[in-house]
Amino acid sequence: MWNIDDLLSMLDIDLSRLLEVFTYQPQAPMIFSSGIFLWLFAAFVPLYLLLRHHLTARLLFVTAFSYYFYYKSSGFYFFLLAVVTVSDFLIARMMERSSSRGRRKAWVVLSLAVNLGLLCYFKYTNFLGEAFTSLFGGQFAPLDIFLPVGISFFTFQSLSYTIDVYRGEIKPLRNLLDYAFYVSFFPQLVAGPIVRAKDFLPQIRRPLFVTREMFGRGVFLILSGLFKKAVISDYISVNFVERIFDNPSLYSGVENLMGVYGYALQIYCDFSGYSDMAIGLALLLGFRFNINFDSPYKSASVTEFWRRWHISLSGWLRDYLYISLGGNRKGKLRQYFNLIVTMFLGGLWHGASWNFVLWGMLHGVALALHKWWMGVTGRPKGVQPRGFRRFLGAVVTFHFVCFCWIFFRNADFGTSVDMLRQIFTAFTPGLLPQLVSGYWEVFALMGLGFFLHFVPVSWERAGERVVTALPLVGKALLLVLLIYVVIQMKSADIQPFIYFQF
Repeated sequence: MWNIDDLLSMLDIDLSRLLEVFTYQPQAPMIFSSGIFLWLFAAFVPLYLLLRHHLTARLLFVTAFSYYFYYKSSGFYFFLLAVVTVSDFLIARMMERSSSRGRRKAWVVLSLAVNLGLLCYFKYTNFLGEAFTSLFGGQFAPLDIFLPVGISFFTFQSLSYTIDVYRGEIKPLRNLLDYAFYVSFFPQLVAGPIVRAKDFLPQIRRPLFVTREMFGRGVFLILSGLFKKAVISDYISVNFVERIFDNPSLYSGVENLMGVYGYALQIYCDFSGYSDMAIGLALLLGFRFNINFDSPYKSASVTEFWRRWHISLSGWLRDYLYISLGGNRKGKLRQYFNLIVTMFLGGLWHGASWNFVLWGMLHGVALALHKWWMGVTGRPKGVQPRGFRRFLGAVVTFHFVCFCWIFFRNADFGTSVDMLRQIFTAFTPGLLPQLVSGYWEVFALMGLGFFLHFVPVSWERAGERVVTALPLVGKALLLVLLIYVVIQMKSADIQPFIYFQF
């Protein structure tokens, strides 16, 4: 009798490699730019299309694949996704059955407690424990707590559903499968965009139909996202940015400044690249997401920057936190306070570190100062500067954002101070030609990245039309060519998306 090993040997299948496909690999989490995901997605699509006329089976299939995808990203902690899903589904149903506003409020508070409780435990236990013990002069021994990938995203997404049900903006779902599909949908599960229930839920039970425009735009976004992440972001990170930030005191001020510019491009290409791929994958599956980045470094003010950067998060903070605090309805001083508090919490959302708190506070104060300046100058809301004033505003805003990125990127405040000290006291501009010649590949990619970021929107639309017009074979060849480039340039280790840690 043959056993399974004999059969696999006959089929020339390596059992250990096969098991890796179905087990969590902590050193190699599944990401969109990994080879295993590309192969699995290629297998996923035909089955998805076979089920296009069988709605329940299709929803079950995608939900199961999404849980598998999350398991491959976070291991055993995929059960948290189920906890959040079931609890908020039931809470929303109970809110609908509650006749009094007090009971409805109690249910939404419970939803907040479940979601924020999980987030606080996994993300802030050690941070808060260290902060409290330091106040009383004690020593805190950090707990060994694993941070599940994407917990900040799916808890916020689920919260938007229960809060919207509480506010009466949407009706609660009757089918748990629909809600599980919404919360776990794999393109945006681990790093956003944060998709609102009112935008996504109406799409779930529509007939599956992917237009030529959707397919072409989806392929274009996947290609552009993969290029941003796996070519530009990963290469300049491994070969330049990490070296500078790991020990800024070893480098001159001009090298540190170029490292900061490199990180500004790296985090943009990394995160917007993920968002592009998520939106593109969703389009190929028949779903539309709102854009998450809109050329943020073109912004002429910090207010405009937050309308262009991580749009789904800034919109979430505005609608569910800033407005809940009173927004601009209680006077100017209260508005400024609300902005600072919102960005303080937005910074804390990014990570349990005083660096993130400082980063958020800097942006909050800048937003408040800009609102004050708009009031002093009497400029109408929404009116943007033009010409030289816009250029000057964009330069100032970009450098303010880069200054803040120093605190965002560094693990501790001391390293940030070291970097700033080098920039302001040991700049040594004469080293720039030598630096560029020594890292010419990095600077070539940085130049290309910033060029593509600042090109007119019409150029991007033209590129999208070209990709859409290509036949299917042409699109496939373009993807194969890009994958070949990625393979030639990638480092030995998988480079996770930056926002996986948030």
